[in-house]
Amino acid sequence: MNWTKEQRYKRLDEAGEKEIQELSKRVNECPWRQKFHIQPETGLLNDPNGFSFYEGEYHLFYQWFPLGPIHGLKYWYHTKSRDLVHWENVGIAIEPHDYFDSHGAYSGSALEHNGKLYLMYTGNTRDEKWVRNPYQCIAIMDPSGMVTKMGKPVISNIPNGYTEHFRDPKVWKSGESFYAVIGAQRSDETGCVLLYSSPNMMDWKFEGEINTGLMHFGYMWECPDYFEIHDKGILIFSPQGLHPKEDEFQNIYQSGYIIGNRLELEERNFEHDSFTELDRGFDFYAPQTMLDPKGRRILAGWMGLPEIDYPTDQYGWAHCLTLPREITVRENKLIQTPVSELKKLRGEKIAVETIITPGRVSIDGFHGETYELIAEFTDADADEFGIELRVGEQEKTIIKYEKATKKIVLDRTFSGQPFAEKFGTIRKCHLEAEKIKFHVFVDVSSVEIFINDGEEVFTSRIFPKKESTGIRFFAKEGHVHLNAVKWAVS
Repeated sequence: MNWTKEQRYKRLDEAGEKEIQELSKRVNECPWRQKFHIQPETGLLNDPNGFSFYEGEYHLFYQWFPLGPIHGLKYWYHTKSRDLVHWENVGIAIEPHDYFDSHGAYSGSALEHNGKLYLMYTGNTRDEKWVRNPYQCIAIMDPSGMVTKMGKPVISNIPNGYTEHFRDPKVWKSGESFYAVIGAQRSDETGCVLLYSSPNMMDWKFEGEINTGLMHFGYMWECPDYFEIHDKGILIFSPQGLHPKEDEFQNIYQSGYIIGNRLELEERNFEHDSFTELDRGFDFYAPQTMLDPKGRRILAGWMGLPEIDYPTDQYGWAHCLTLPREITVRENKLIQTPVSELKKLRGEKIAVETIITPGRVSIDGFHGETYELIAEFTDADADEFGIELRVGEQEKTIIKYEKATKKIVLDRTFSGQPFAEKFGTIRKCHLEAEKIKFHVFVDVSSVEIFINDGEEVFTSRIFPKKESTGIRFFAKEGHVHLNAVKWAVS
């Protein structure tokens, strides 16, 4: 369907009850609705926003266009949880109806201040010539959950030397001051991050550009997120416009991080290592982190990408969020592991220990549409070994290790209904290890695979038939020792 400008910017309150009911009916008929991931009731979900802990609950907002699977007029939708596992839909938190967000409440973040939760976001506007003018705005949520927008932006102007691509503020507090990083594009159409400071979350001062070693690295840096773990400074961002390089940067847009010494706030200098992708799979973008009361740095990402048609589009909805991941640092590398609370999802358990000889093996009890699986491969002399997930008559999703190349490979060539094939159907990354551990979460239309306790992660949407529930283990040209445990998730 080709959506007109009027359809894209249609407000929810302009839609009739019949239109919404018909859309909901179509969504509920979709065979690929997820069981344990955050997903929109209708329409399109994208960036996670305002990830925070406030009044005893985790709060997670996301970009939402309710009337179809396209990037139209964006709202902030609010969901909350006490345990990062069971999420309650609260409803719309920020509605775009003011002059400073007339064409969408774009991405941003949240921070508790003075007993309230401050939501800082980008207000998107367009003039009569369709020229974009962004504003940085504040809405405040009180302990009852009521959200009130401030009557005017807190940052109204784009600094000199930068274009209208100026969005996605991420806020934090250091000492007595508040800081925000904002994604930007220089006038020469290269990406960067800008730094602002404030004494009170309302009055913001432009400090300047953060000085990195990446002067010509894509044309726009979206969704920046700066935080510190121990003595390390970490900047996560999503650069647009990178060119594929061997196994790297294969998706339409990337998300990754640079890690180094702590950011020097006054000089804005950030000494860092090279850019590393956060996720090696097909569908991961615009992640955001928060610090929880247990001292954990937790990340959630959008399990999707812009400018790609997904098989769920025909049912009136698109995308979901990743499972929450705990972020730690090991040897100057970010390690991502599923939060421990996800064990609450575990149902019936089955385990096996065996030797896989050349060929494919199905094991009694190892099958399902939604499950958690941990498979450890040791003592391998096989050329390659791994798992086939969601196996059907002509369908399978493959995760494997190639010994000669020392690479993890995810292959969704035969995962089900195809999409985005022009970006390839295989993803790889290098990993040197004696033991290979795959920790896999399979939902109705997704896989998240944590390799060797979070050294690498592969996140991907897949769209198999409902009857494709098989699991097979395999080895090629040799054998491998397998120790596997599976839990049903319902």
